[in-house]
Amino acid sequence: MSNFKERVAALRKHHEELLTKKNEKLEWGNGIYEKYKNPVVTAEHVPLEWKYDFNEQDNPYLMQRIMCNAALNAGALKWQGKYLLVVRVEGADRKSYFAVAESPNGVDNFRFWEEPITMPDDVIPATNVYDMRVTQHEDGWIYGVFCAERHDDNEPGNLSAATATAGIARTKDLKTWYRLPDLKTRSQQRNVVLHPEFVDGKYAFYTRPQDGFIDTGSGGGIGWALVDDITNAEIKEEKIIYERRYHTITEVKNGEGPHPIKTPKGWLHLAHGVRATADGLRYVLYMYMTALDDPTKVIARPGGYFLVPEGNEYLGDVMNVAFANGWIADEDGKVFIYYASADTRMHVATSTIDKLIDYCMNTPEDGYYTAASVETIKKLVEKNRKL
Repeated sequence: MSNFKERVAALRKHHEELLTKKNEKLEWGNGIYEKYKNPVVTAEHVPLEWKYDFNEQDNPYLMQRIMCNAALNAGALKWQGKYLLVVRVEGADRKSYFAVAESPNGVDNFRFWEEPITMPDDVIPATNVYDMRVTQHEDGWIYGVFCAERHDDNEPGNLSAATATAGIARTKDLKTWYRLPDLKTRSQQRNVVLHPEFVDGKYAFYTRPQDGFIDTGSGGGIGWALVDDITNAEIKEEKIIYERRYHTITEVKNGEGPHPIKTPKGWLHLAHGVRATADGLRYVLYMYMTALDDPTKVIARPGGYFLVPEGNEYLGDVMNVAFANGWIADEDGKVFIYYASADTRMHVATSTIDKLIDYCMNTPEDGYYTAASVETIKKLVEKNRKL
């Protein structure tokens, strides 16, 4: 066996050990969910065939010809008994693409399908696409709604000026995707989510209107809009259902994560909130609930964050970021929450429908003042004192 073949064999063995590594729950959580020790998908999980040319004559040094930087911000769904993540994979060239990773149990042994997704372009090709929300809609299609980024040609001399629209595609098998026209809105959109059911016979979207690519400007929070025809989707009227507020986790901006989960008590929502710190923007996850008969009516608003980066999750390309756009609710009530840390890698936390409802319904709301926070704590102390 040549030295080249030996190195290839060693490389494949090392990669297989990573893919088959068993994941374990971390001890001493918060009782709401359980985090796992290892990330579930990383840049190292990407198939070796996507990185290496295994022809010894063409690549005698066994170099990576196409390097991968990160695997993050994945949409999720249960499909034919498997747990699937539609991962945003980012190359060394900063371009992101989508690829499906599959697991038999949802917490480890994730393997990418043979090739990444070929996503057709809209009329005007996007420079970059990312952060797909995946929705199995009652119309029978699986939809992917994602950010489509292009250079802002209104500022030709500014190479950082960009525009964001919501790209829409649909599929029946997660392999062949049909691109629909981008969502038409009056503002830029980076976090758009399709509701899984018709509302008043129309398609419903959660939106995040913003004046610019980064700054929300006059954008007031998580919006809601109805669309007649998803094959030519246009938002003519938006209303804010979860607003931003000063000195909270949503002060700078907020946005819907994955589509909400339907429960007997209402719709469970997972969202992200952003605030400014001396060390930059901090992204955290939070939850809320809306009424079963009216997804725009907030019925539970637990105060503060739900999940934040911890330990090594804090470190990566963009520090201090937790972001989620995918979760899976099993038929037995177990919920798999897939989140990315530091714009670098994917993790999982598990909970149940009952626990998440309890968390939303019984966690005190934010009183918006220090005095209110102290009073809330004192009430809990007094309750415990009587036990």
